[in-house]
Amino acid sequence: MGNILTSKFDTFERTLPNVDGKVFVITGTTSGTGYIAAETVAKHGGEVLLLNRSSTRSKSSVLKLQESVPHGKFVPIDCDLQDFQSVRSAVQDIKTKGYNEIYCLANNAGIMAVDDTITKADGCEVQMQTNHLSHFLLTKELFPLILAGSKKYGDARIVQHSSIARFQTPEDIGLVEKYFTKQEKDGQLGGNEDTGFMKGGKWERYQQTKLANSVFMYGLHEKLNVLREKGQDEYKKVLSLCAHPGVSRTNLFNHLYNGDGNDGMGAVNFFTTNFVQPFVNAVFLQSAEDGTMGLLKCMMDTKENVKCGTLYGPKMFAGYPILNPPKPYEIDSTAQEMLWRTSEEATGVKFDLN
Repeated sequence: MGNILTSKFDTFERTLPNVDGKVFVITGTTSGTGYIAAETVAKHGGEVLLLNRSSTRSKSSVLKLQESVPHGKFVPIDCDLQDFQSVRSAVQDIKTKGYNEIYCLANNAGIMAVDDTITKADGCEVQMQTNHLSHFLLTKELFPLILAGSKKYGDARIVQHSSIARFQTPEDIGLVEKYFTKQEKDGQLGGNEDTGFMKGGKWERYQQTKLANSVFMYGLHEKLNVLREKGQDEYKKVLSLCAHPGVSRTNLFNHLYNGDGNDGMGAVNFFTTNFVQPFVNAVFLQSAEDGTMGLLKCMMDTKENVKCGTLYGPKMFAGYPILNPPKPYEIDSTAQEMLWRTSEEATGVKFDLN
């Protein structure tokens, strides 16, 4: 693995139950945490729907998964998170293939610290659309199948994948509405200049997306609670959960090392490649496998071991997943309402749970 923090995953995986016949939908499975989650679910008997943008890379990853788990059932679904229509088409593809119940939706895919651009199809900031808005839309469109899955399997899960970057947003600021609204052109949300280590517009936008992930989880939990309190017991078995990977060596970091001079750390040079990157990998980054433990706990652990409205991950940068208590700005009702409203406006849907 190229680093010293890789030893926990094998022990953790042995604690996971079989999930025979349960259907899992995972976004972003070509590498990193998504790939490892898909592989692990299949090893434990689950059926995995792999939602990725159509590419040679995604096709190769499916073949690699099948080689790793010959008995596994992997179903590729084309889904470009930078195009809302592609997300809707992916949902239709899932339904057309005969899937009527889903056990777990894992909103895993993400991009990090990219330039201040908007998506061509929808005009939303590219990180926010990829990391949150398309996942909001996917959750809305698949919710009836998840509810049906909770009846079939005894429970069902909706899992967001956040990051400790959510805490880099100042608590007195929290979520900022402008990042969730459509823009007329590139360069309107802070630009691309770095103002320090992991500081500047591209990082602020990323931090907002990761805070959105946890706020969405808590907001969804609150909406489920309202229905439960009204006596609608069918919603008691749907769990809204969130994970974070600590600091893990995944492809999210690649452009920071292998850039073109406009990537936040400059072009690749001898010193960076041969000294900085190996040192960072060895000392600060846990393995991608270890970084997937929080996600897998939310996705696969028994319902007795996870509770709706909770977030699991290492205490900070590395380690086994534990319960992470929320910060006040993650459970702020005003922030939750703003996030829900602006997400509906950006995606063009009305997301009512019942």
